[in-house]
Amino acid sequence: MSSVALGVEFEDPVLEHSVRLRLDSIESALQRAVSSDDEFVSGAARYLVDAGGKRFRPMVSVLAAHFGDPARPEIVPAAVVCELTHLATLYHDDVMDEAPVRRGADSANARWDNTVAILTGDFLFSRASTLLADLGPYAVRLQAQTFERLVIGQIRETVGPRGGADPIEHYLAVLADKTGSLIATAAEFGAYYAGADDRIIAGLRAFGEQIGVAFQLSDDILDIASESAESGKTPGTDLREGVATLPVLYALRSGESGIARLRSLVSHPLIDDDEHAEALGLLRASSALAEARDTLQGYAASARETLAELPDAPARLALETLAEIVVARTG
Repeated sequence: MSSVALGVEFEDPVLEHSVRLRLDSIESALQRAVSSDDEFVSGAARYLVDAGGKRFRPMVSVLAAHFGDPARPEIVPAAVVCELTHLATLYHDDVMDEAPVRRGADSANARWDNTVAILTGDFLFSRASTLLADLGPYAVRLQAQTFERLVIGQIRETVGPRGGADPIEHYLAVLADKTGSLIATAAEFGAYYAGADDRIIAGLRAFGEQIGVAFQLSDDILDIASESAESGKTPGTDLREGVATLPVLYALRSGESGIARLRSLVSHPLIDDDEHAEALGLLRASSALAEARDTLQGYAASARETLAELPDAPARLALETLAEIVVARTG
């Protein structure tokens, strides 16, 4: 067995070969999609593409396509649409978050400025729209609905929970919109354009939404629990930016000692290194990480349950493995 993207293992060598071929085709198509006659535009648009990434959404699209005919020509551009949309939101998110780093390098807004980053994101959206026009009304409508959810999720995150609302429920709903919706669409595109029947498309879409939330929750946990040497990530990045992710929300809800101090610390971005280290220590010593892991496992289990109704095929086993890996990566 060998692996591609997130360490997914394939028991079936025929499936693995097919997946690799299509992911290679998607990567080539993605590079073409971000190219422009203007050298500066091409460089800015390729910046995050060349920085790498897990290509999680294309992987989901390709595996979903194996419930039908994965060789159909629409599958590659549909997967590219999802990845372009994801990358475009990263350019915009970094501006909103004033993030200096993305994927281990300077963010586009730090490399150039906010205006260039915003316009580059818009350029990627425009290239996605061109591909959608060729795919037809079904794709255009689904992308429009997905984009609406992405925007609503961002607005809800920015505004925060309304008075009396449960912050944890609000946060999970934001993740469903901001992350789950696009991965659900990636799954639907793959299955639909492969010619799968409606029942299979619905099941794969439900899987995509659940695994999308799980994937973001695993990032939340890694941000608190990981050590740089182990994960390659700088721990506590969200804390530095003043973002209250699920472990923080669980800690603030608890009655454990140190919570008053933690509440004071996380009420603002933690620029000071000593305060940042103190907040990380308090979170790691609390029960919040265990609660967040339980929630993550719940979403991953729900994702696997949606697969139980699908045909018993090698692609289903690969998707089940994907759900297990999302949990296992948090240690």
